[in-house]
Amino acid sequence: MQLFYNPDINAASETFSFDKEESKHIVKVLRKTEGDILHVTNGLGSLFHTEIILASDKKCTVKINKTETVKPTDFYLHLAVAPTKMNDRFEWFLEKATEIGIHEITPIICDHSERKVIKSERFDKIIQSAMKQSLQFFLPKLNEPISFKEFISQKHDGNLFIAHCEETDKKLLKEAIQPKEKYTVLIGPEGDFSEKEIETALKNNYIPVSLGNTRLRTETAAVVACHSIVFSNE
Repeated sequence: MQLFYNPDINAASETFSFDKEESKHIVKVLRKTEGDILHVTNGLGSLFHTEIILASDKKCTVKINKTETVKPTDFYLHLAVAPTKMNDRFEWFLEKATEIGIHEITPIICDHSERKVIKSERFDKIIQSAMKQSLQFFLPKLNEPISFKEFISQKHDGNLFIAHCEETDKKLLKEAIQPKEKYTVLIGPEGDFSEKEIETALKNNYIPVSLGNTRLRTETAAVVACHSIVFSNE
């Protein structure tokens, strides 16, 4: 199955049209024509079985033949990750975390962050593409960048974890996970969280965790944390 994404389609829709860019891809690249079936999600848990009624590369229009509602997972994973110095590494994390099954992502700017400017529009496209490629029907929520201080002052429910490299008492993340719950995990920048940030997190009830015996890059640590929690909830 090939999956398409359109945020404007809903259960009340009878027909809808793709934008010019997507229409051109469907008609010119994929060579779809009238009568062909397209599977579309709105990223909110709905799968629409549609049929092309107008195969125009400027405005491809479909009618909805059937709608399915997909049940959400019984856990929720929110990763707050410091953007990497090399933008492509953070993009790689976004792609892989979406494929694995993350629910929410917040870029956090930390004391040791080397990148403080975020291209959210490009990130959105990467997440959308990864959702379609992995045949998922919920689009992960990508929040605007926020400072560590602002993030830590917000209320976050469920299990709170901070993964850092300091030689202190830490649990292995895989042993700290309780299935079917809500999780927030903090992943720091290349230079790790500062001592002050770690201290602040602990005061706000974040549990220090380890992701294994080796020191991981930021994007690798984020993917490992994501996979550990998703796998524990399978």
